[in-house]
Amino acid sequence: MYGEIRIFSGTANRPLAEEIAKYLNVSLDGVDIVEFPNENIFVRLHRSVRGQDVFVIQPTCAPVNRNIMELLIMLDTLKRASADRITAVIPFYSYGRTDKKDQPRVPITARLIADMITVAGANRFVTIDLHAGQIQGFFSIPGDELTAFHILSDYFLEKDLSDAVIVTADLGFAKKGRNFAQKLHLPMAFVEKRRTGVDSEAVTLIGDVEGKNVLIVDDEVDTAGSVAEAVNIVKKHGAKDIYLSFTHPTFSPPATERLRNLPIKEMVTTNTIPIPPEKMLPNITVLSVAPLLGEVIRRIHKGISVGELFNE
Repeated sequence: MYGEIRIFSGTANRPLAEEIAKYLNVSLDGVDIVEFPNENIFVRLHRSVRGQDVFVIQPTCAPVNRNIMELLIMLDTLKRASADRITAVIPFYSYGRTDKKDQPRVPITARLIADMITVAGANRFVTIDLHAGQIQGFFSIPGDELTAFHILSDYFLEKDLSDAVIVTADLGFAKKGRNFAQKLHLPMAFVEKRRTGVDSEAVTLIGDVEGKNVLIVDDEVDTAGSVAEAVNIVKKHGAKDIYLSFTHPTFSPPATERLRNLPIKEMVTTNTIPIPPEKMLPNITVLSVAPLLGEVIRRIHKGISVGELFNE
């Protein structure tokens, strides 16, 4: 058995960390995180963590490189303060798209980030909906990749989406899209696209959406280019109301402007990444992953199966 459970938060998503702490009926531990004028980051814990079971909540969202460095320094601080076990809770894992060498002379940055987290002092990791499942294998420490699928799909189960079609924004998300279709008892369609550099172009729609409501599902909305292509092509093929479901609201420019101008009835996402007020649109619904993360943290601390939480 490890020592007392301790929860720390970086600056990336403190509201989520506070929700998790509330679920666990503990207080967030005090920590000073200071950025000096030269952009160096300094971390100081308010009290001892020697022999304790520590969890650090820090998604690596924008500003990505600062938040990654802050996470690494916090992990190193806890390791040097003799914490018994350190778990990096990373609701959103940046650089997940750079998971392979798909052209000559390029890095595999997703592996590099995993190595840095391990070297910095993490004994375990927890994350949600990685862009590619094989990233789990980049870590040499045990971990849990969770999914927001149940949170998002349960929300749509409560809505009347009869005579609807599940549409994936690209073929790469087809397997996870099939899970939505199976749970909601709906048919599927696919947007086929080709990617050139950072840009993508929707080519055609595989399936029938004419006269039907559409639920477009994806793992992340970054610049919203793929979403815009998907919305336009299903509208062109006669879709009625359009809904959008995704886990990570990255919302890099010009995502907000694109989403604001799209005929989407409702966008449903989670709080793995905080959405600043200037990017919060009136048709966005945010569901909390805090109960999920809180329960998984409780199970890890007590040595209880996480898989049983999902009947696995």
